[in-house]
Amino acid sequence: MTSSIYNGTVIHKRFKPKKHFFKYNVFSLFIDLSELYHLDKTIKIFSYNKFNLVSFHEKDHGERDGSSLADWVKKKLNENKIDTKDIKIRLLCYPRIFGYVFNPLSVFYIYDVGEKLICILYEVKNTFDEQHTYIFKVDSEKNLHQHNCSKKFHVSPFIEMNCKYFFRLLKPGEKISVIIDQYQTNEKLLYASQDGLRVDFTSKELVKSYLRHPLMTFKIIIAIHFEAFKLWMKGIKFIKKKLKIKNNITFES
Repeated sequence: MTSSIYNGTVIHKRFKPKKHFFKYNVFSLFIDLSELYHLDKTIKIFSYNKFNLVSFHEKDHGERDGSSLADWVKKKLNENKIDTKDIKIRLLCYPRIFGYVFNPLSVFYIYDVGEKLICILYEVKNTFDEQHTYIFKVDSEKNLHQHNCSKKFHVSPFIEMNCKYFFRLLKPGEKISVIIDQYQTNEKLLYASQDGLRVDFTSKELVKSYLRHPLMTFKIIIAIHFEAFKLWMKGIKFIKKKLKIKNNITFES
């Protein structure tokens, strides 16, 4: 199997208008979508589209209606003239724990039949139950991939929309790294990163990851609101969300 678990940390550094920093430990699943049924059958504490201690539900991603996530990815790539024959789709995301999850960022890694990385999808969510997916075509076999685009989705109520994103990520291996720098008029506002070390996706390793981070997904949403409260207490301007969306997608390259 290529599915695995990554144990690591999330870091946020804010530089303007006031400095702010936080760091917490997390674990993520790196799931080959074609292996979900096998994982469901072989790992007792993990379920696919069903409740369990740890689970993965297709309705948490893509169309978010429970329909096939692989079909959704292929449809969006075909719409943007990317060949989907024999592709392999792997997703980096947080799992549901006791039925709950919030994924600020999920990353789809799309490989061709020869294991060459051909496309990246950055799926961004906010706490208003909204989502935007940025699609980038990959045209090199480097280990480090870099993408940039304009911000098109309201995430933090303390950052304006007129910003640019600069994504950097390593091709998943023994380590994983996803970094996002956010700029406004060439000044860096925010640095966010997720790093982790790989272990096999087995019952033993999943139990160990869970015990290191019990109730992790609940802690993530609590931490988001707690850090927002601290930003508000520092006097940082609150930006009201202007548009209501559900699930937008932009093809960036």
